[in-house]
Formats: sequence, C-alpha cells, structure tokens
Amino acid sequence: MAVRKAEAVWQGDLRGGRGTMALGSGAFEGQYSFSSRFEEGAGTNPEELIGAAHAGCFAMAFSNELAKAGFTPERVHAVANVHFGIVDGAPKIIRIDLKCDASVPGIGEAQFQQLAEGAKTNCPVSRALAATEITLDAKLVQA
Repeated sequence: MAVRKAEAVWQGDLRGGRGTMALGSGAFEGQYSFSSRFEEGAGTNPEELIGAAHAGCFAMAFSNELAKAGFTPERVHAVANVHFGIVDGAPKIIRIDLKCDASVPGIGEAQFQQLAEGAKTNCPVSRALAATEITLDAKLVQA
C-alpha cells in the first residue's frame, strides 16, 4: 500500500499568521495565509491543492476507463474548480466542478460521456470527497 505525505507549518493566529505547505516528494512547496485562503491574496491554499489532486486523479482515471474500453486518448485536460465559502457560519468546500476536454479518436459522444461519468464517480479523490457535490462538464474534441 502506498503512503503519500504532505506537511504544513502554521505560525501565528488565524488572521495574522502565515504558513507553508509542502509535498513529501519535494515537487511543491508554497506559502499560504488567511488572505490566500479566504480572500484573493498571494499564495496557495488547501482547496487549490485539493483541486489539483482531483483534476490529476480524474484525468488518470478517465484515461484508464477509455483504455479499458479500447480507446487510446491523445489528450485529457481536466480542471477542478473548488467552490469554498461559509455555510452555516463555518468554512466549507461547497462544490467541485470538474471540467474536461479530451481528444479520443474513434469514440462516440454517448460512450465518451458514460466513461467520463464513471471516472468522476470512481476516481480515488472523488471517492474521498463523496460528501461534496461534484459536477462534470466533459467535452469530446477533435485532435
């Protein structure tokens, strides 16, 4: 079983503090703050990293679903828009909108949509976020 690691350090109180988040692989380290999370300040935030993880997971899962169905995707581009706000007085990830465009030679629209929906439902990150509404807008594009 694979174990992936990430870490964070926070210094100070919520509004005035600052922190860093880093991936165990060393591929990313970034600063975050109250402003980067709850406003539009510079730096990253946990929701942005969740979005990156979700987009990456979905793109891989969709490519796998396509391959299992006999199609070789030329390109799968996925974006995850993570909606974050205050609900009932507490911060919450409200919804994640997955958007995908993919070039897949030889596939029909109906099968494309069916496989995309399956990947959305079954990718490990979607499963981990099952308590959150997840939408999908998948477009089949020509190469």
